[in-house]
Amino acid sequence: MSLISLSSFYVLAGALMLATALRVMSDKGHARRWTTALFWGLLGASFAFGGSMPPAAVGYLVLGITILAASGGVRASHERTTAREERLASAQRLGERLFWPALLVPVTAVVGSLFFGRIRWHDVALVDSANLAVTSVCIGAVLALAAGLRVTRAPARAAVGEGSRLLQAVGWALILPQALAALGGLFARAGVGAVVAGLVERALPTQYSSVAVAAYCLGMMLFTMCLGNAFAAFAVITGGIGVPLVVHAHGGNPAIMAAIGMLSGYCGTLLTPMAANFNLVPVMLLELEDDNAVIKAQVPIALALFAFNLLLVEFCVYRF
Repeated sequence: MSLISLSSFYVLAGALMLATALRVMSDKGHARRWTTALFWGLLGASFAFGGSMPPAAVGYLVLGITILAASGGVRASHERTTAREERLASAQRLGERLFWPALLVPVTAVVGSLFFGRIRWHDVALVDSANLAVTSVCIGAVLALAAGLRVTRAPARAAVGEGSRLLQAVGWALILPQALAALGGLFARAGVGAVVAGLVERALPTQYSSVAVAAYCLGMMLFTMCLGNAFAAFAVITGGIGVPLVVHAHGGNPAIMAAIGMLSGYCGTLLTPMAANFNLVPVMLLELEDDNAVIKAQVPIALALFAFNLLLVEFCVYRF
């Protein structure tokens, strides 16, 4: 038993999406008011109540969400909670303090992953140990929200208004990570990993441990670029290359391999327009002229990180 569980944050996220649906419904000037409101309502219901619903019901919700997104029925509202001049003046007044709350998310994630699981009161844990890392990130997000309200001196209702505006700006791309992760699971069940492993073994001298590591990390990056999501690539590449070649054939540490392999996949996320929620949505939010401006800025960092990950996994996976 735990005081803070991951499901409570799903409910909180669902409540924000349901609030977004209500705001869209009240916007009579919205171009796709009813279909957009239905999209956010169905998505919010799946987050808030999905844990207590039959799997078939959740499946129908997902099907409805997909149809609405694919048919072009989801549009962003043009509402603005503050004028542009007011936002610029606030940004100039606050300066770098605007970034302080965001730092609470990674700090809380690291600290929580290391220490929250050890905090207990008799038989009650502070955080559910089964989802410790993800729950720590969620706690960090709530703390960052509170800190952001404190720094900006904005009222609590601003969190709903600005959160709703940001959700609508992201739009249907918000569901891409979940959809692509599910696609990766389907690929793994369909045996794509075994096909990939066969191709790699025929094309590369995987009897050498360094080649197996390089094939795994490079496969994670390239497959992530194709699918747009490292979680989707992870199921296929880890099952097809990582486990049979790095772990079984050469005795590598699976935990180290998986952790650094995911980081290699994230390098691919920085390089692909398929990761629309990361690389295309910011272009729209920042109103940039070049659709690939974000990707171009990330290329040097992505390649440098990939090279470092490759060296790191080579050094660690067979030694620890």
